[in-house]
Amino acid sequence: MKNMKVLLSALLVLAMLLCATAAMAEGYSVDTLEVKIWDNNQLAGLQEIADEWTAQSGVKVNIQVVDWGNYWTLLEAGASGGDMPDVFWMHSNNAEMYMSAGKLLDLTDYIAGSEVVDLNNYYQGITDLYSKDGRNYAVAKDHDTIALLYNKAIFDQYNVEYPSDDWTWEDYKAAAEAITAASGGEVYGGACNTGNNQDTFYNIIYDFGGYVISDDKKTSGWNNENTLKAFEFMATLFDNAWAPQQMLAENGKDRLFLNKKIAMDTEGSWMISQFYNDDNHEDYAWAMLPYEDVNGNGACDEGERVSIYNGLGWAASADVADPQAAWDLIEWFSSKEMQLKQSELGVTMAGYIGCSDAFMNAFPGMDISAFLKMETEGTLVFRPYSKYTSRWEDQATSDLVAVWNDASVMTDTLNRMADDMNALLAQE
Repeated sequence: MKNMKVLLSALLVLAMLLCATAAMAEGYSVDTLEVKIWDNNQLAGLQEIADEWTAQSGVKVNIQVVDWGNYWTLLEAGASGGDMPDVFWMHSNNAEMYMSAGKLLDLTDYIAGSEVVDLNNYYQGITDLYSKDGRNYAVAKDHDTIALLYNKAIFDQYNVEYPSDDWTWEDYKAAAEAITAASGGEVYGGACNTGNNQDTFYNIIYDFGGYVISDDKKTSGWNNENTLKAFEFMATLFDNAWAPQQMLAENGKDRLFLNKKIAMDTEGSWMISQFYNDDNHEDYAWAMLPYEDVNGNGACDEGERVSIYNGLGWAASADVADPQAAWDLIEWFSSKEMQLKQSELGVTMAGYIGCSDAFMNAFPGMDISAFLKMETEGTLVFRPYSKYTSRWEDQATSDLVAVWNDASVMTDTLNRMADDMNALLAQE
C-alpha cells in the first residue's frame, strides 16, 4: 500500500511537470491561471470547458466560486493591493469603474488579431458595456432574460387558470389576488423585494414607458411620470397579491416560491437550474412576462413587453502575469464552439448570438422557451447602469422599503430618490 501511494504521488508530480512543460512549449510563462466567479451553479460546466483548454495548452485553470458580496470585496482589495485574480467575471454594476481605474487588461489588440472573436457576433449592449474610449476590456460571456415562473399545483388547488403568453399585468394581478384570497393569505400570488430590480420591477417600469436612468447616463428616471405609473400599479399588489416586505426580508422570494408560499415568481434565466433541481420541479412551468397595454388596443405592441437583459464579461487583470495566457483562455471561453457548449451544458444562455437554442434543451422535461421568446417576441432593454451603479442602486434598494410598507409615501420618496441619484450621477 505504501509503495502504491509513493507511485501515485510520483505520477501526480510527473503529470504536473508535463503540464508545466506543455505550457512552456506554448510560450506561456505560467502553468496555472486563477479564475474567480460568483455562481456555484455554473462551476461544473465552466470547469469542464476550461479543462479542455488545459488539455491543449498545458496551463491548469483553477476556477473558484466566491459569493456575490465577498466577490466584489475581494476584487476591490485585489485592485488596491495589486493581487487580483488572473481572469474573472465583470458586471454592469462595476465595469465602468474598473475600466476607468485601469484595472482591466486591454483586450483590443488581442481581439483585433483573433480569428475566433469577432465582436459583431456578440450582443451589442454587452460589448458596449465593456468598451471605453474605443478600447475593449471584456468579451461577452453570456446574456440573460426574465420570464414568469409559476407553480401549477397551487394554481390547480385554487382553481385559477395558468399564466399564458397573452397575459397583461392586469391579468397577473387578478390571478395573484385570487390565489391570495382563496388561500386565506396562506399563499400569496407573487412577491417582489426592493432588491429584485432586474428580475422584477425594472421590467414593469419599462413596460409602462418609464425608465431608471437616461440614455446619456446623466439623469434619473425615478420621478418620470411613467415610472410613477408603474409604481402606482405595483402599489395595488402590495396589500392583496404580493408577500409582505417583512416576509421577504426574512426569506427572499426564491425561497418563498420553493416553500410554496408564493404561486408566481419573475426570475432570470441564470436561476433556472435552482428550480429545475428542486424535488418539486415537475410542478413548475414558465411563461413570458406579462405586458402593459399602454396603447390600449388589446394587443402587445413593441416596447409593451420588456425584458431587462444583462451579460457578464470575461475580463483579466491589467497586471496578470501572463497576458497572452489570460487572453487565450478568454478567447477559448468566448469561441462559438465553447459558447455553444456552455448552452448545451445548461450553464447559461450564450453571449454569442445564435448559440442559445441549445440551452432550451438542457433541462429535459421543463419548457424554458419563454426566455428566448422574451427576446424574439418582446423588447430587450439593457440593465440600467452608470459608472458607479452600486451607489445609487443600493440606495434605491434601501429607500424603497418605505414605499413597500406604505404606498402613501411613494411620490415623495421617488422624487427624493431622483434628486439623490442625480447628485451621484453629477459626481461621475
